Amino acid sequence: MFFDWDRSNLSPQALNTLSQVVTTFRNAGNANVTATGHTDTTGSPAYNMALSLRRANAVKDELVRQGVPAAAITVVGKGESELLVQTGDGVREPQNRRVEIVVRGAGGLVSNDLAYCRTLSAQYRRLLGGTQADVDAGNALAKCEAGDTATGIAMLTKILTDARVPVPPRA
Repeated sequence: MFFDWDRSNLSPQALNTLSQVVTTFRNAGNANVTATGHTDTTGSPAYNMALSLRRANAVKDELVRQGVPAAAITVVGKGESELLVQTGDGVREPQNRRVEIVVRGAGGLVSNDLAYCRTLSAQYRRLLGGTQADVDAGNALAKCEAGDTATGIAMLTKILTDARVPVPPRA
């Protein structure tokens, strides 16, 4: 899920996503959740580390509010160390201001289709941004964000494949 610049509050869209995470957690059986916070490159590294932790903790607090046991949630802050979109210092890149959520069940990683859709979108932006497919890629990401990840992932995969861009592997 993504955040506004210098913010750690959850948007209505983020709350919807977290409701889906709770459902995934409940269906996984003996699961745990990792919430990893990230920032863009504006601000000092120390400030960004603290902000990434605030973001991850905001996610944890909401998951707990929705019934996930606090002991099942791990919070990690990465600051600006693992950018989704590579930028120079001081760049306000919306896709870098995020929390990535991973649910692991007894059988291993539980598919996080929304995270994969966002990875595909980032790959598109990195390698193909500024082309005619921008509208289609935006529509695909919007479908994912609205909960129709199957359609969004298929659309983004086709755009990348048609442009002969490597499709990132699924986790």
